[in-house]
Amino acid sequence: MEAAQIPKQRGEQLLDAVLRYTEERHWDVIPGTWLEAVGGAERCSCGEARCASPGAHPTRPDWAGRSTGSGAAARRMWSEYPTASVLLPTGRTFDAIDVPEAAGFLALARMERMNLPLGPVTCTPDRRMLFFVLPGTGAQVDDLVRKLGWSAVAIDLSGRGDGDYVVAPPTRIGGRGAVQWARRPTPANRWLPDAVEVIGPLAYACGREAAAARARLS
Repeated sequence: MEAAQIPKQRGEQLLDAVLRYTEERHWDVIPGTWLEAVGGAERCSCGEARCASPGAHPTRPDWAGRSTGSGAAARRMWSEYPTASVLLPTGRTFDAIDVPEAAGFLALARMERMNLPLGPVTCTPDRRMLFFVLPGTGAQVDDLVRKLGWSAVAIDLSGRGDGDYVVAPPTRIGGRGAVQWARRPTPANRWLPDAVEVIGPLAYACGREAAAARARLS
């Protein structure tokens, strides 16, 4: 199956981002599905009409084993599929804490005021935010939230670690928009925080938003 013909600039933006991730951050990357034009509309290259994440998910079950941290290998991959989405496996150089966007921005502002150590943060068109933390700490999220008196499921907070991935900017998810950086990767945030350092503000914000949502429904 061939990638859709999308303007060259789009492919160049994706490749530029991929090379920054591999060469500057030493993150593993893997090309995912892409968007292709069919009958005047865009659809996911997987061919599923009701794809949950069009143009932004792995192409095959063994995706994790095909990821690479080599810039040269990544360049070859995106040369073959220049409009492929950019996926970053978690559980290797970073994990991620996934929260609703409203809670994420609330927590981000609070953590910045507290001068807490923060890593990169993405914002998705599905109104989610992902906070990058040390690898191996995502699995601790449920226990950490429980110790604070909440249920991670009830407040819509989760950790992503080994065997999972995040969709990286500037990948576009269907017609919803592109994933963006709320906090870009910079030399200043190369050293990631432990989940325990950020879980308090994140859980508090998620708990507050969950309570407000329940109040609106009552």
